[in-house]
Amino acid sequence: MGGTQRGPLAGRTVVELAGIGPGPFAGMELADLGADVIRVDRPSAGPLPTAPPAADVLGRGKRSVVLDLKRPEAVEAVLALAAGADVLIEGNRPGVAERLGVGPEAVWERNPRLVYGRMTGWGQDGPLAHTAGHDVGYIALTGALGAIGPADGPPQIPLNLLGDFGGGATYLVIGVLAALLEAERTGRGQVVDAAIVDGTSHLLAVIHTLLGSGRWEDRRGVNLLDGGTPFYAVYATSDGGHMAVGALEPQFYAELLRLLEIPCEVADPRDQHDRSRWPALRATLAGRFATRTRAEWTAVFDGTDACVAPVLGLREAAAHPHLAARGSVVEVDGVLQPGPAPRLSGHPVAAPGPAPVRGGHTREVLAAAGLDVDALLASGAARQA
Repeated sequence: MGGTQRGPLAGRTVVELAGIGPGPFAGMELADLGADVIRVDRPSAGPLPTAPPAADVLGRGKRSVVLDLKRPEAVEAVLALAAGADVLIEGNRPGVAERLGVGPEAVWERNPRLVYGRMTGWGQDGPLAHTAGHDVGYIALTGALGAIGPADGPPQIPLNLLGDFGGGATYLVIGVLAALLEAERTGRGQVVDAAIVDGTSHLLAVIHTLLGSGRWEDRRGVNLLDGGTPFYAVYATSDGGHMAVGALEPQFYAELLRLLEIPCEVADPRDQHDRSRWPALRATLAGRFATRTRAEWTAVFDGTDACVAPVLGLREAAAHPHLAARGSVVEVDGVLQPGPAPRLSGHPVAAPGPAPVRGGHTREVLAAAGLDVDALLASGAARQA
């Protein structure tokens, strides 16, 4: 698929040393943008269950070669691939790639222009750099997890969106793209040290702004954007569904009260930020939303500026008219998945390509790199599907 990719990164080659979570997501984004992403898979799938190709959303649009990096011939194969690539991304603990023989210095001997992207939770240095971890621990140490959830309950885990993909993979892609631009000017690549703790902390910029200006309490469930206000919260409907309310601005808040048919003598729009009235207001809003079903309230607020939306499940979201019209969620071979994002005016949105079978491109990829494929297969350094 590499030669047929369309997008702003068409003609760029990325070598992705297979991993889990944010690294594969970054590779997917680069593939969505048109890069030829060659995923170097291990001979064994690893301890975590793997998805079949049809459901492997993070693998879409990539090619797969299986190499056993414990063998020197396989290490040489990776270096040969890197010699013709623009980017290499890996997600090992610090020092592992160097021990395998595919660290930055070894790669730059073959290709000094290559951008070397490193995806970790803790970063390449610091007291915890060599410690194991997962998304929930990384966001816990940044303060982000402690800020999410109700005031009278424990922190709520935001899936692995905030750490792995928001603070991790997204920042790896940003760094890779920036380093590619500089490599074009200077002829030299560099290491992109993308750490989830760094990216997640960076995402907290506006919260730190509010905290520093005295407009944010350093505890959850009592602030403007964490459910602490009755006009930025989630309410249950009569059928067990939920509606999300985000009426922050006064004009939107007034529209919310109007459509809920709450009179001024019960909730005056001018008292929106009077904290002493919030408990009673929350109870009023909760009681009102509880009188109708989610579908009924959706009809009431549809097309208005009250900033109210139904809380949908994943399959429901795919069928929502707005997301369907934009292709925000698409179905490929019966599998729901996100459409490419962001959109670029110079490149029509194309359907995501399929994920590869592990080792499905071993022969073609290694042959294109000028390697003796038969010898690599015979030695066990390479494997094919």
